[in-house]
Amino acid sequence: MGKDKLRKFKENESFSLLHQPTFESIFRRDFHLKGKWREGFFHNDHPIVLELGCGKGEYTVALSRKYPDKNFIGIDIKGARLWRGAKTATEEQLANVSFIRTRIDFIESFFAAGEVDEIWITFPDPQPKNQRKRLTSTPFLHHYRTFLKPGGVVQLKTDSQALHLYTKELVQLNGLQLLEANNDIYGAGNAGELLSVKTHYEQLFLKKGLPITYIKFKIDGDVPLNEPEEK
Repeated sequence: MGKDKLRKFKENESFSLLHQPTFESIFRRDFHLKGKWREGFFHNDHPIVLELGCGKGEYTVALSRKYPDKNFIGIDIKGARLWRGAKTATEEQLANVSFIRTRIDFIESFFAAGEVDEIWITFPDPQPKNQRKRLTSTPFLHHYRTFLKPGGVVQLKTDSQALHLYTKELVQLNGLQLLEANNDIYGAGNAGELLSVKTHYEQLFLKKGLPITYIKFKIDGDVPLNEPEEK
């Protein structure tokens, strides 16, 4: 392991807004802030927005600056990536930001029913060979249902047309409420303020001429969801 990565891991331990629970503390067990994020960490009653697979936390930090009346939590398994977002949020004293280092598979250990208002999934691995590992696949949507409030939304922003189309097909197959779907938000000229936040990787994709897609939908209900046929 390189010295720079070791330095970041060490500095991560000093960030009070970065939570790094051990596997043993969350496997089939509840994280100590589950159901208590508003009063126990943020000390307000504002809506909670998650960014899953947040990487360096660019989106989490950018949205927290734009919307101080919301709380933002970025989640990723890569500590060296999370270092950047945690350091920026700490230096800017952003009181409405937190990060969690964990696998998305364990997300139910962190949030109670109805605790989360909104989910962002920004440029995840499209998992072309295993659709059930995609962050919008049915196993993950079932996870999200356990803590997303009624009427809460899931938003996916990706350069992968395949992931965009797969997610749209899954939503339609299961009769979920599709609020918006756009396979080229900048080309269509209607990205708007919220979607115009650009991460480092997004800017690289745009320089390559790749269109950026967006889909927004609800996952209300408790009936089992079906996967689209694999293609």
